[in-house]
Amino acid sequence: MQESQPTTVVLADDHAIVREGFAALCTANGMRVLGECSDGRAAVDAISSLKPDFAILDLQMPGMTGIEVVRKLRAAGSPVKLVILSVSRDEPAVMEALRAGADGYLLKDGPTRHLLDALSFIRDGGVYISPLLRGAGLFTQAGQSPGDDPLGCLSPREMEVFSHLMNGLKAKDIASLLEISPKTVDTYRASLMRKLNVPDLVGLVKFAIERNLTTTSFQR
Repeated sequence: MQESQPTTVVLADDHAIVREGFAALCTANGMRVLGECSDGRAAVDAISSLKPDFAILDLQMPGMTGIEVVRKLRAAGSPVKLVILSVSRDEPAVMEALRAGADGYLLKDGPTRHLLDALSFIRDGGVYISPLLRGAGLFTQAGQSPGDDPLGCLSPREMEVFSHLMNGLKAKDIASLLEISPKTVDTYRASLMRKLNVPDLVGLVKFAIERNLTTTSFQR
């Protein structure tokens, strides 16, 4: 019986000590690090040529940011799973990363298990957002506790569908992007609208405007 191949990874961060730390973590957990890069342009080239299963990208890098790397690879049709790594807890940065096509957003000051959890969750088709972001009330409206805000109740996949809807994509386009069926997209949309207590798409747009989550909020 043929053994399964190890998960392959490319790491991109302009700090060598960070790259080395994540490389050691990946190797210790049975993954194979194909390459390490210190800037965004080199990351695009390495990922395009080495074709890893995952790429872990620093949000801020010389030459090209992590989100710009994500956009460029998605525009080229790359199937690699892309994880943004950052110190930023800024909500627009998280949402912009998801809109660009990132599969996950992790905090550098989070525990190492979050990276392993993220890779496992993303490998199974999910979108991973650091639990520290939700725990800190990232998606909570001013004056509310995290438990009071319905946005905090959305699953990572529902959040991703929500962001794509606010970006003007139709169900069939979202389905193609996420590699799921349009019917599944409709199910996620119905679920998130129920959780947000909005009756229709107009109500969903109004909700996004009130939270400053509309498309214009994420233009560079």
